[in-house]
Amino acid sequence: MSEPNATTSDPSAEKDPSDWVTGDEPATGPQKSYLGTLAREAGEDVPDDLTKADASRKIDELQEETGRGQ
Repeated sequence: MSEPNATTSDPSAEKDPSDWVTGDEPATGPQKSYLGTLAREAGEDVPDDLTKADASRKIDELQEETGRGQ
């Protein structure tokens, strides 16, 4: 049996968005698209000017709220 990949099996191995080198850059297209979907499901509005790090945190928050991504 092979060892599982630590990044896929251990959520604690993920880097905190505030530590990302590119975290201050504008959110990516896929982040914005997914945020839009999650926000609609949660009945929330999401600002258009989020950074990559802020978008990642908001995605995590909305996934928990909507039950997606589990």
